[in-house]
This record gives sequence, C-alpha cells and structure tokens, in this order.
Amino acid sequence: MLNLCPIKISQQIRDEHGDGSTAVTSAAAGYAAEALAGMQAKSEEFAAQGNRVYLPLTD
Repeated sequence: MLNLCPIKISQQIRDEHGDGSTAVTSAAAGYAAEALAGMQAKSEEFAAQGNRVYLPLTD
C-alpha cells in the first residue's frame, strides 16, 4: 500500500529545493524589469486610446 501524506511530500520538496525565500537571480530580475517595462508601455498605449476597454467599431 502506498502511503502519501501531502505534508510529508511538501516537506521533502522544501528540503530538496528550498522554501522559495531565496533571492531572485540577476537573470530573473532582468526578465522582471523587461516585463515591467512592457506593462508600462501597454499602460501608456491604453491611456492614449482614452482608457476605455470597449472601443467603438470602425467602418
């Protein structure tokens, strides 16, 4: 019989891979900065179009 205890499995994962509280690597930080820049650009584009979700249809 296979005994699977979620708490035990979670603890084993934390023991092997850490608890996620480690610092972000510089490569990941670069991606985050790129993502933030992209979101800022889209925000400015949205504002330039009048901050409206539904735009009128054009003929």
